[in-house]
Amino acid sequence: MNNIHKTAIIEDGAIIGDNVTIGAYTIIGSEVKIGNGNVIGSHTVITGKTTIGDDNKIYSHAALGTDPQDLKFDGEDVELIIGNRNKIREFTLFNPGTKGGGSITRIGDDNLFMGYVHVAHDVIIGNNCVFANVATLAGHVEVDDYVVVGGLTPIHQFCKLGSHAMIGGGSVVTQDIPPFCLAEGNRANLRGLNLNGLRRRLGREDINAVKKAYKEIFESGQPIQEVANELVKTQDNKYVLEFTNFIINTKRGIPFIRKQEK
Repeated sequence: MNNIHKTAIIEDGAIIGDNVTIGAYTIIGSEVKIGNGNVIGSHTVITGKTTIGDDNKIYSHAALGTDPQDLKFDGEDVELIIGNRNKIREFTLFNPGTKGGGSITRIGDDNLFMGYVHVAHDVIIGNNCVFANVATLAGHVEVDDYVVVGGLTPIHQFCKLGSHAMIGGGSVVTQDIPPFCLAEGNRANLRGLNLNGLRRRLGREDINAVKKAYKEIFESGQPIQEVANELVKTQDNKYVLEFTNFIINTKRGIPFIRKQEK
């Protein structure tokens, strides 16, 4: 049984699942599909071709599925797809994709988006990520699982954030951040590994393997992609392979400060 406030506007064509709560003055557009068990706060706008999974909690004044902020957008058929069990806090803004970027913005499961977070067009986000207040993801950004982005942090378009990465608050990310790494600053540079995050999810043997790979790649003084290419040939640890392949395939480069020779 749904609990829909009498002032909410549900346009004809919208599909609403079971056990959904919709707050006062919320507007649900005609192409929206909402799964089961969702809680949607007051004064929220969900529009466009937006699909929302199950058991999400969407707080007041969120705007989901509004036109992408791209001057090339001309009303094409584009989508926003949101998974399950996400928490989407107040005044968040999620845009659908654009024709030039694959036409889909896709968000996985179990993520937390704090207040005023912006997810722009064609962004792809995995699972179990945290975006603190006023984190802003420009178009075409890709974020893997278990990433944490600190508050007041913009991510430049086309950047990739590898799994288990952590970005310090107030940073400006303009290049790719490899898996398992900690980055901060304006412009953000690598500061080492996100060891606290790794200890929650990886065993000691795997962490030590990643530590060794990080040291070889970033502290050897050799070109990092050349070192990563050599490591790929000799490693069978899946986390090291994830780490090295990310570095080999980066398009925007890795922001690290090479240590000066003494």
